[in-house]
Amino acid sequence: MRFRKVAVWLVLLSLCGGTIIFANDAAQKVRVLVNGGELADSGLMIDGKTYLPLREVANALNAIVKWDNANKRATVYKPNVHMFLYNKGNSPFGVVEKGFQGKIKVFSQIDNLQTDIAAVKFSIVDPYGKEKTIQNKNVANEMKDKDIFWFVSEEFDYKFESTGIYTVRFYLKLEGSEEWAVVSEKQIPSRAP
Repeated sequence: MRFRKVAVWLVLLSLCGGTIIFANDAAQKVRVLVNGGELADSGLMIDGKTYLPLREVANALNAIVKWDNANKRATVYKPNVHMFLYNKGNSPFGVVEKGFQGKIKVFSQIDNLQTDIAAVKFSIVDPYGKEKTIQNKNVANEMKDKDIFWFVSEEFDYKFESTGIYTVRFYLKLEGSEEWAVVSEKQIPSRAP
């Protein structure tokens, strides 16, 4: 009787162990690199198909993901965004010396926007990761059904206190959403004088 119980348990455990090993072989983790940086969440390869974490990939590509829970559908929007930086006197710039302080405006041209947006936001991130909001504006009524528009930030005063890379970010917020999505970034190297 004891031999039968042991035999039954061995058969059950071998079936469970075989299932776990099979499941591990069927789904393989995949490293995902975007522009040389690895995403925090890995992808999965199942039956020869690769599945990626959509929201994280969209963030890395400066795209927006809109989730429709009723239809279980994700839509990715990738507008074309071009940013130019101007200092006092409307002179374009892209590199500054450490210690530079001045009045700055950000000009953004957006086209191929296939969805309605509620708001735009500009920020600047210093080399240490500290982010400062430059401007935040609700534009829902102004941008209804527009796929091409231009937006110029208010003039703001900023001092580049450190050497390193500063990043100006342009965000969009979809209509009906509370989440901001970065759709463009412009880097400003700050160098020693």
